Amino acid sequence: MRFTRPVVRLAAGLALAVIAAAHAQAQDYPARTVTIVNPFAPGGGVDQMARLIAGKLEQRLGRSFVIENKTGAGSIIAATHVQKSNPDGYTLLMAPSPTMAVNVSLFKNLPYDPLTDFVPLALLAGTPFVLMVNLDLPVHSVPELLAHAKANPNKMTFASAGPGVPHHLFMELFKSMTGMEASHVPYRGSLPAVNDLVAGHIPMMFCDIGPAAGLLQAKRVRPLGISTRTRHPAYADIPPLHEAGVPGFEAVSWQMIVAPAKTPRPIVEKLHKELAAILEQQDVKDQILKYGFLPVENRSVEGLQGYVKSEIARWGKVVRDAGIAGSQ
Repeated sequence: MRFTRPVVRLAAGLALAVIAAAHAQAQDYPARTVTIVNPFAPGGGVDQMARLIAGKLEQRLGRSFVIENKTGAGSIIAATHVQKSNPDGYTLLMAPSPTMAVNVSLFKNLPYDPLTDFVPLALLAGTPFVLMVNLDLPVHSVPELLAHAKANPNKMTFASAGPGVPHHLFMELFKSMTGMEASHVPYRGSLPAVNDLVAGHIPMMFCDIGPAAGLLQAKRVRPLGISTRTRHPAYADIPPLHEAGVPGFEAVSWQMIVAPAKTPRPIVEKLHKELAAILEQQDVKDQILKYGFLPVENRSVEGLQGYVKSEIARWGKVVRDAGIAGSQ
């Protein structure tokens, strides 16, 4: 089929008009309050990061950025709320690694697709985890832990904040890389798990630095290693696990902020640019470290999409190897 020149010119004109309208919309954005949905309760690490970023966006863009906490169902309630919202840049999602990279393997019928339903705006921070043991456990290093587990078959257990969360999957990765045997004891959150670790009801766990900070400083638990490839500046005495006896070990949870997939590209690019600039500010980096996180290198939007895809593949294998794929 051949089109006449007037039809072609009309189509081209309409396309240019759409592009011009999108750019005009981005220039005016935001014209009203923007909501950042947090899938977890107020006061936690994700909430702290959300409020830090919201405050900085308000300063730079001159409009209010408010936090709305929508908890439950392993972050699915929040994710589906944002997925179904108007893709105009006024509803964003705080999306940690379980939401974007683990749930797709863990849940049998996940109502969203992290790759096609969302567009990444920025990678905000990495979350290192510390392998900690109860003070009464007679081990002071990773080799001693492995030897103790081998000498006590079917007796070792580890705590987590729930099935499929980083606390659980990091230990499954550790087990697969070391051959250690230990049974999983899931709790309803980090706090009760850490409390039982201190009380001696559970011998070990991986825990993010935020909930563990006070215990580490008070020396009420014994750290054997940190999950990152480099030492955390605030905990430089804790060696990376890949140096402490598990060569090649690296496992970091992360926080990302995303928008619905059909958000206009000029708005996506504007938010990406603003967030990248915010994350380069030294006071923001200092605050990220204070929260127990690590600053991260940001990538292009396409680079972030590729990163999410690679993380889905990586943690999908851990979920399958742990025998919990489709278990939720």
